[in-house]
Amino acid sequence: MNEDVKNRIEKLKNLINHHRYLYHVLDKEEISESALDSLKKELFDLELKFPQYITSDSPTQRIGGKPLDFFEKVKRNQIMYSFNDAFSREDMDNWEKRNKKLLSDDDYIEYYCEPKLDGLAIELTYENGILVLGSTRGDGRVGENVTQNIKTIESIPLKISFMDKLIVRGEAVINKKEFEGANKERVANGFTPYANPRNLAAGSIRQLDSKITSERKLDADIYSIVTDLGQKTHEEEHSLLKEFGFKTNNKYNKLCKNMDEVFDFYNYWQENRDSLPYEIDGLVVLINNNNIFKKLGTTGKSPRGGIALKFPLKEAVTIIEDIEIQVGRTGAITPVAILKPVTINGAVISRATLHNEKEIERLGLKIGDTAVVGRAGDVIPEVMKVFPELRTGKEKEFVMPKICPSCNCELVKPEQEVVWRCPNNNCFKRKIGWFKHFVSRGAFDIEGVGPKILEKFLEEGLLSLPSDLFTLKEGDILPLERFAEKSAQKIIENIQNKKSIPFSRFIYSLGIRNVGQKTSYDLAKRFNSIEEIKQANVEELEQINDIGPIVAKSIFEWFNDKENNLFLEKLEKEGVVYYKEETIKNIFSDKVFVLTGTMQSLSRELARERIISLGGNVSNSISKNIDYVIVGENPGQKYDKALEIGLKIINENEFIKMINQ
Repeated sequence: MNEDVKNRIEKLKNLINHHRYLYHVLDKEEISESALDSLKKELFDLELKFPQYITSDSPTQRIGGKPLDFFEKVKRNQIMYSFNDAFSREDMDNWEKRNKKLLSDDDYIEYYCEPKLDGLAIELTYENGILVLGSTRGDGRVGENVTQNIKTIESIPLKISFMDKLIVRGEAVINKKEFEGANKERVANGFTPYANPRNLAAGSIRQLDSKITSERKLDADIYSIVTDLGQKTHEEEHSLLKEFGFKTNNKYNKLCKNMDEVFDFYNYWQENRDSLPYEIDGLVVLINNNNIFKKLGTTGKSPRGGIALKFPLKEAVTIIEDIEIQVGRTGAITPVAILKPVTINGAVISRATLHNEKEIERLGLKIGDTAVVGRAGDVIPEVMKVFPELRTGKEKEFVMPKICPSCNCELVKPEQEVVWRCPNNNCFKRKIGWFKHFVSRGAFDIEGVGPKILEKFLEEGLLSLPSDLFTLKEGDILPLERFAEKSAQKIIENIQNKKSIPFSRFIYSLGIRNVGQKTSYDLAKRFNSIEEIKQANVEELEQINDIGPIVAKSIFEWFNDKENNLFLEKLEKEGVVYYKEETIKNIFSDKVFVLTGTMQSLSRELARERIISLGGNVSNSISKNIDYVIVGENPGQKYDKALEIGLKIINENEFIKMINQ
């Protein structure tokens, strides 16, 4: 067991050193900062648990990559430390407990908290009030002389009133507006955009030509004084810096009496981070009393008295423990990674999509691999990257099955497609998927009939097709385990009350491959009945806005399938009817909307559904073609872009008034 831990630590060290060299020395990034933080956190925790394996070359024992050779090297007397990372209340409580063990009962602890800017750490030296040296962190002891570039940052004073030697530290940053502008220009010139503001700030500071740095319009936040001026607290340092004429983020900082207050402050900035002009990735939490801070000393690369409390990761590193096969309602076979549970963006993730066989081949993934997992659009977990360097030899190749795991039917895959499918319409897993889709909010919206109930009905032979739902009686359900008289009666009522449905939702409920809510609405707008859709050929279907050859073929084939037509007849026989939505022009007709922020009276999904049902379109991105931007609480960068472009912005109440009209 210990040998496995030792090997894991060695491989983590090598991998982190490789990526930190790319990140800090070459300004390159093969994995996200979140993923690198996750690797570092795993190494830190392992070394904390097994201190016998800590070595001097560990990334936890030194600052960063070696300096670039292009600039004069600067040696400093006081090492420029960085902080260890924390990601949870548990991490912070453990940090506090470790510190208290090293202190006496008389040592009173309070915390000075400030947003952690996503930039490049710098040190400034003043002599007789004049800026004489600006340097980067480098490896902590040795940095790079970037004075000429530092001087281009207007927020950094070239002269201060303090006439003795003064050394201060802070962060060189670029604000969101300048970052977006720089990327637009870069794309227009045929280059790939910068990955994040930190990369652009670092690259700008390291330009040999200071004119280029000047064009980037960098800013800076100065947050600590190295020189001993008798300052007793970190809060006092911020006050002194302001008096000396440095730009600080005092108005965003807070002195917290205990850990509860720290997390109140943390939660506030997690919700309101978009209101800041700069990107932040968490808080820096420092023991405010400088004597206690110094008394605690350091561990490896970091002071014990300070820590970086990071926001939930959008990406993290974990282990692929297994791969399972998921069968969808259209027969699509999707491999799903079973993960060692990991927290990403505040949610515990244990499964992630692998999309298809080709994606597994592209990733080079094996069962047992260490991988980066992210949440696409902050919603759908997926595997982003694999680390073959961390393999132990126990990993297993994944072989895509050729037999459906649900019905044992042989899978098929047309030459032009990458997805394997189960062709058996009676496959149990396919049926469950179809039934779930049929009763979903965008379709018949039948409350109280969830996946477990549907599975039970199918297993008991009560259902064969979704149309059978409308034939159910209380007596069919009552004999089943866990179904009381009232619950059975309620389910039947809910089903019977949904026999009348808008035409577009009726089309969507059928589960036609490649046909979503928007296409269903377009079909309902173009045709008056199911019979009219049946009579349309592929060419006619392609003439409908946003319907291409693949979707047109799917629609044509579905309505010309004998079994599907029998299903439609059965729905009609059971009294299911659809009604044509009004197609008169209204303020939503052909307008394009963007949703951002959280609304109180309805979910984003429901808002999107209402817009589409009223003839509007919903976009996920901001452009000049957007007619309305609907803004809820805590809107994101889409709101800032909308303001910049000058788009029409409405709040939740205005949106609801539009619906009511």
